[in-house]
Parts: sequence; structure tokens; C-alpha cells
Amino acid sequence: MTRVAAIDCGTNSIRLLVADVPAQGGHTDLLRRMEVVRLGQGVDATGRLAPEAIERTRVVLAEYAAQARELGAERVRMVATSATRDAANRADFEDMVQTTLGRLPDVVTGREEAELSFLGATGSIAAAAAAHDLAPAPAPWLVVDIGGGSTEFVLGGTDGVTAARSVDIGCVRLTERHLRDDPPTAEQVALAERDIRAALAEVTAEVPVGQAASLVGLAGSVTTVAALALELPDYDSEAIHGSRIAVEDVRRTSADLLEATRERRAAEPVMHPGRVDVIGAGALILRVLMDEFGLSEVTVSEHDILDGIALRLARGN
Repeated sequence: MTRVAAIDCGTNSIRLLVADVPAQGGHTDLLRRMEVVRLGQGVDATGRLAPEAIERTRVVLAEYAAQARELGAERVRMVATSATRDAANRADFEDMVQTTLGRLPDVVTGREEAELSFLGATGSIAAAAAAHDLAPAPAPWLVVDIGGGSTEFVLGGTDGVTAARSVDIGCVRLTERHLRDDPPTAEQVALAERDIRAALAEVTAEVPVGQAASLVGLAGSVTTVAALALELPDYDSEAIHGSRIAVEDVRRTSADLLEATRERRAAEPVMHPGRVDVIGAGALILRVLMDEFGLSEVTVSEHDILDGIALRLARGN
């Protein structure tokens, strides 16, 4: 059993998982945290990380580092993704992390980000299905991780990843680029959808999505859409993890979010405050990809790149 601390720093949020990982089988969570710091604020327009965004991230990272030490984590790894990859002043961020955490972040490629997401998501597919009295989602799986700056598409099965592509569409990036009104206009939504379809064409050039028997969706946009589609009174990770949402419900929920004002979105009991401004774009990405690829339902996973980081940290490749 190895106690590890995994940190995932994305465009919108920074998350911590401290877990005990055995040589085989499922891991045991000791602590799971998520804070929205919006590290990628303005990166799509400026190409640089804003100083105030780096400072917001530093404050939370200092808390995470202290908690990892207090819980006796033997190994620690911080992974940074799309916003950091894209930033001209990436060194400023890396210096902050070195000072705060005592080690540099791993600014991973889109391919490794995809592989880590796949590892984290597929490790608990059978157990998640059993919790809902369902048969496991059949492989091959198309695992889709909708982030703030990018979205990862990974095709694979029980033997691992066969193809993957990361594209620069994410809920923060598309919101800042197009969905600026409250609620966004039909023209703004159409422009965002155009960008999504262009990115999906890049995906299909490299990933044979037609081979997928199941779609597995990850990250906050997908889990929030699931919570809304399920009409949960409160955000409930156990009810969400392993749930299956039909494309008709994704369409309905996406349309409702894009037509809603910020005030109405914020009033949803399942809505995290940090997702209020960007959830419409995230839902739109999910809806368009399901329609474009002809997918009838999505299996929702609460386990994602964070779990993949922990598993690889404990077990290696």
C-alpha cells in the first residue's frame, strides 16, 4: 500500500487527492478537494497567465501541500495541463510551484493528459455500474475529459489506450471566446458550436471513434450536466458516479443552461459557484460531440485524471 498525493491543476480548477493505493485493485480516498482558481483566466486572448490567477493558485496549493504532509503522503505529483502548456510565462508559474510545493509541476502533453484520464476513469467502471445495478459499460470506451482549456478524447479497452487526441476546446476557453452575453445570443452559441465541430474533425482524423462501444464522460462539466439531468436535490457524487444519461437529456439540459441567466444557473442546488459562468459551454461541448458521433448515452465518471495521477504515481507505468 502506497500513500500518495496527486494534484491536478487545470484551466479552471485545482484539485487534490490523497489516497492509499494497493498494488492491485481500487484505491482508498483519504482526502479529495477541489477549488476553482481559474488559472487560465485570459490565456486564450493574451497567451499569458495573469499574475492574480497565479496568486489564487498559490494560496490553494499551499493548503494542499500542508495537507499532503499532514497525512503522510510518501509520493507527491502535481500535473498541470492546458492553460500552463499554452502560456508564454509558464516559467513564472513553475517557479511559484517549486517554491510552494518543493518540486516542479509536470506540464504534461495532451497525449499524457488523455492517458491519465483514461486510466483514472476506466479503473472503476465495473464497480460504478454495480452500484447502479447496471451491467458494466462495454469496451472499447471513448473517454472524453471536458476541461477548461482543452478536451481529451481517448479510445481504448482493457489493454489500455489505442488512440488519443487533445484539442483546444474547453468550457473556459469557449466562454471567453464566444459566450460573452448573459445569456449568450444564438449567434454566439453558433460560433462556439462551429469551433467545437472543427475540433471534432481533428479528433476523428486521429481517433477511430466509430469503434467505441461506450462513451465515458469526465470532469465537472459532465458531472454537473448529469446532476441536472438526474434532477438531484443536491450534488451527490455517489448518485452521479456510474450514472447513464441519454442524449435526449443532454440536449435538454444543454439548451436550458444556454438559455438561462447567470442568476438562474447559480440558483441550481447542484451548481458549484466556480462553474456558473462556464457550464453552458461545457454542456454544449458534450451535446455536440454526442450528436456528431451518434452516441445515445454517456456513462458519467467522478474518477478522472486525478485518480490516474494517483494510480500511476503509486504503480508506475
